[in-house]
Amino acid sequence: VRLIRWKSTGSGAIKIYLRGWAMPAFEYRQAEDIRDALARHHVRYLFIGKSGAILLGYPDTTQDVDLFVEREQENARALTKALRELGFALTDAQATEIEQGKDFVQLKNGPFDLDLVFAPDGIERFADAWTRRSEVEGFPVCHLDDIIASKVATNRQKDRESLPRLRAFREYWQQTQRGR
Repeated sequence: VRLIRWKSTGSGAIKIYLRGWAMPAFEYRQAEDIRDALARHHVRYLFIGKSGAILLGYPDTTQDVDLFVEREQENARALTKALRELGFALTDAQATEIEQGKDFVQLKNGPFDLDLVFAPDGIERFADAWTRRSEVEGFPVCHLDDIIASKVATNRQKDRESLPRLRAFREYWQQTQRGR
């Protein structure tokens, strides 16, 4: 079997994968790289989806990173710059979609797969989600209730299958938050 060297995920970390295998799973280092680059460009965003839940401690894996981005033109322009800094080879069409705040933009042309969500199902406004957010080691993460609400509203089979585990984790997570 021939091994392929994968592009660096940042700070010298390199992945090796077998040809035809799926991309590596979401890693903490990717979240750090995103947090740091987006902070340098003053982008307002929240980790959402399973990557957000994982940052809250949810014991699972995902293949990509999901970000809920504030739909403001200046914010979207800053996001485009940050993504290019991270190593995403954005096409002009992708940059335009991002800068116009298209509801959903999926990127597979960077160091990891990234879904940008400007209008997630189940969450009315970014400002509301921002006030409910959790901060975990400097990571702005959607509140677990918002992550669950989004998965319920999306109603995909894989989300319906994960909801019982997410809800059970929410009970555990809420208990740990009360002790703080």
